[in-house]
Amino acid sequence: MTQDHTTAPDAAPASPAPWRPTRTVAVILAGGTGTRLGLGIPKQLLKIAGKPIIEHTLAVFEAAPEIDEIIVLMATGHVGDAERIVADAGLRKVTKVIEGGETRNDTTRIALDAVGEGDVNILFHDAVRPLVSARIVRECVNALWSYSAVDVAIPSADTIIQVDADDCITDIPVRSRLRRGQTPQAFRSGTIREAYRRAEGDPDFAATDDCGVVLRYLPGTPIKVIDGSDENIKVTHPVDVHLADKLFQLAAAQAPRLTHGGYAEELTGRTIVVFGGSYGIGHDLAELARRYGAQVFPFSRSTTGTHVERAEDVAAALKTAFEATGRIDYVVVTAGILEKGALAEMDDETMDRLLHVNFVGPVTIARQSLPYLQQTKGQLLLYTSSSYTRGRARYALYSATKAALVNLTQALADEWAEFGVRVNCVNPERTATPMRTRAFGEEPEHTLLSSEAVAQASLDVLISELTGQVVDVRRAPGEQVAAAVPAQPGPPRSELSADA
Repeated sequence: MTQDHTTAPDAAPASPAPWRPTRTVAVILAGGTGTRLGLGIPKQLLKIAGKPIIEHTLAVFEAAPEIDEIIVLMATGHVGDAERIVADAGLRKVTKVIEGGETRNDTTRIALDAVGEGDVNILFHDAVRPLVSARIVRECVNALWSYSAVDVAIPSADTIIQVDADDCITDIPVRSRLRRGQTPQAFRSGTIREAYRRAEGDPDFAATDDCGVVLRYLPGTPIKVIDGSDENIKVTHPVDVHLADKLFQLAAAQAPRLTHGGYAEELTGRTIVVFGGSYGIGHDLAELARRYGAQVFPFSRSTTGTHVERAEDVAAALKTAFEATGRIDYVVVTAGILEKGALAEMDDETMDRLLHVNFVGPVTIARQSLPYLQQTKGQLLLYTSSSYTRGRARYALYSATKAALVNLTQALADEWAEFGVRVNCVNPERTATPMRTRAFGEEPEHTLLSSEAVAQASLDVLISELTGQVVDVRRAPGEQVAAAVPAQPGPPRSELSADA
């Protein structure tokens, strides 16, 4: 928006005294209806990473030490939905959930009335930008000590063109001076109130963002721009839902790991049941968790006679762990088999084994585990394969069952959210395990991820608050990993850990 130079350059309110706000309030603008997403609910209520988008957004401001209070401006008819989310998530900084206005102008005025009088820092943020960082929030608040209006923006990677009514180019601005605006937008309360007071006298006033109101009606007021981030996307179109979901997955995979003491604090006294815990990823996860103080119960066909596809075997395994410790916090399912061969040439026995171990088994374990995990607000962790995104010749059933586990993860995370039980799925890149060696033979060590690395990443997922996620585990560039595990005689393939 260009400045309206008809207003005197000294129109900005004077600030002779140092700025001393009484508190900092985050106003979450949640008035969208989801029309462009084609949904029957407001887009801010859509679940991403196992939680409503607005809950992710509110959690960032709840955790920010710079924020004292949160006010939510909700879409008409959905205040109750937002209030339930706030209550269930225990968001203590949220003091009000009220209906927004019919226009952006009306919504901001309602928000200013809700904030009340006095000198206050106010941050306006789109509810459907759930990936805003703590760094952005902090820098916005800090900037208000020196500036009375603050915007967030990132450089434009695209060339911006200006067109006329006939869609013909009239101008191409210099890209290096262009930015793409994001939120939050932050203000000293007196500045934004004065800007809107002056705007009321303009019959053509229609705000699209609040910094634009300050720019037009208080042209003598500098608006500081701080760096946003590419991840701080606004969920507006269907593709944005998928992008946001993947960004949450990447954030989880890239989260800094805890120190040994941190893992011990999280896992000491916890009970972990591992189905498929004799070899590969399952074995390494069990050993690692034990070192951090967890009580681990590995079950497999070869060591305990446990068939994951048999409900009675799964029930007995869970009962054993529960009777020994009085709780089950995490259930991990790494059991799986990989049989190669053309589907048309595969015998009935092999097909039956593949389907039952790889899919019926996890389904059975999920059903049997829920009562225990409800008691601890625990987590079910499954494993998929990179082949779930595209089936490959000669192991069609394996790929199909791994795709089914991804859908199972997402569905159960939604179903079990009301119980506080999380469900996630780890998607490791090709991993050095006995199962893979049996199927593919020896492979160059630099092309495979170590099962120990996958086990470590799996622990990170277990102690996280994620749910409904498919978390990719990849080698860092140039990382040297363990050599492929040589084939070993002994257990049938159904007892070897799942592998990508």
